[in-house]
Amino acid sequence: MTAPLDTRLPTALKPFALRQYRLLAAGLVLAMFADGVWTVGVVWQVIAMDGGPVQVSMVTGVAAVAMVASTLVGGVLADRVSQRLIMIALEVVKLLAFVIVGITALAGSLTFWHLILAAVAGGITTGMYYPAYSAILPSIVHATQLQAANGIEGFLRPVVFQAVGPMVAGGVISVAAPGLAIALAGIASLASALFYVAMSPVAVRRDTSGLAAHPLRSAMTDLVEGFVYMWRTPWLWATLFYACILVLATMGPIEVLVPFALRERVDGGAGDHSLVLAGFGIGAALGSLAFASFPMPRRYLSVMFAIWGCSSVPLVIMGLAGQTWMFVAAGFLMGILFDGPMVLWGTLLQRRVPPALLGRIASLDFFVSVALMPVSMAIAAPVSEAIGLTATFVLAGVLPVPVAVAFYLAARLWRDEIANSLDDASVITEPVTAA
Repeated sequence: MTAPLDTRLPTALKPFALRQYRLLAAGLVLAMFADGVWTVGVVWQVIAMDGGPVQVSMVTGVAAVAMVASTLVGGVLADRVSQRLIMIALEVVKLLAFVIVGITALAGSLTFWHLILAAVAGGITTGMYYPAYSAILPSIVHATQLQAANGIEGFLRPVVFQAVGPMVAGGVISVAAPGLAIALAGIASLASALFYVAMSPVAVRRDTSGLAAHPLRSAMTDLVEGFVYMWRTPWLWATLFYACILVLATMGPIEVLVPFALRERVDGGAGDHSLVLAGFGIGAALGSLAFASFPMPRRYLSVMFAIWGCSSVPLVIMGLAGQTWMFVAAGFLMGILFDGPMVLWGTLLQRRVPPALLGRIASLDFFVSVALMPVSMAIAAPVSEAIGLTATFVLAGVLPVPVAVAFYLAARLWRDEIANSLDDASVITEPVTAA
């Protein structure tokens, strides 16, 4: 085992790099906090305006569409524009959107269309943030410390975005109003932007001198180049295609069917559902922390596929569960199995993808992670009505396992990981073939 996580980065990085990383991490925490507060605040703002489930679905739906639509564009930008400036601009957009909504809500002049526009802005910033963050991190953190840095991000996300932000939002809403909570999210976005401003400029790791002559044509070429690289890189397409199947099979049951299963099996309500979500979040945080504390496995692709291949199996437990604690335990286990290998995956991208392509490949990664979520949630209920809740959970839990095996074998990943060892500090990148 390596040194404890809380000492690995400070002792390994030079003072300048350590300062850069701390500023980046502080900005990340505040950005996630703002998103967590907004996620809860906007729902209760809709309710405060006498909106119902349809209106809530419209707000969350347009945000999801905007997020999916913007992430590939964000990847192209992250490979040709300063990622630091991109993140500053995204936080400023969130600041304006959230503060305007918050102030107009407190003034009593907010309309539903204001919320729609703010949700679109929030979705776009979310879609464009991940490629920029993924591309800037290897410019600040040494290759040997990327796994620890990714583990910190994986630990903070469920803690800050899924727990602290919503809890603070709930407290503010209970004593004041949703508008005040949304304005607080804007203030957090401002603070995040200021931390990024305090960072020293970070150079784009790509020659962009010839891109300005034909910006639209070169942007399309960039996008095609990212897809070509993915198609010609077996470990990349195997993982991304499997992720599509995993998301399609699991997200609907998790997001849509768990409350109904709790109500049917244990006469559970919102409190029981929150415990399951909390279990998932705690498992995700602990899984990320654990994976960040161990060195990169020699058989990193085999380990990653073995764990992700089994990550859906806890849904079988949910399908058969008869007590709340069983749902919570299954959620906890899923959190570990889902998010733990994400630390390895993020490190793998940052160490093996050419720096000039990292933003686009990170955007492809984010795209496949979210593109089929709405589809999965849309088909979950009809499937459960057709075959029953238990059969749906069992099918969703079992189906991804043989699919993982098939992609692992098709891409010959056991050979790839031996030929491209990540045991040392070297950065391995596959050659880029022009589109």
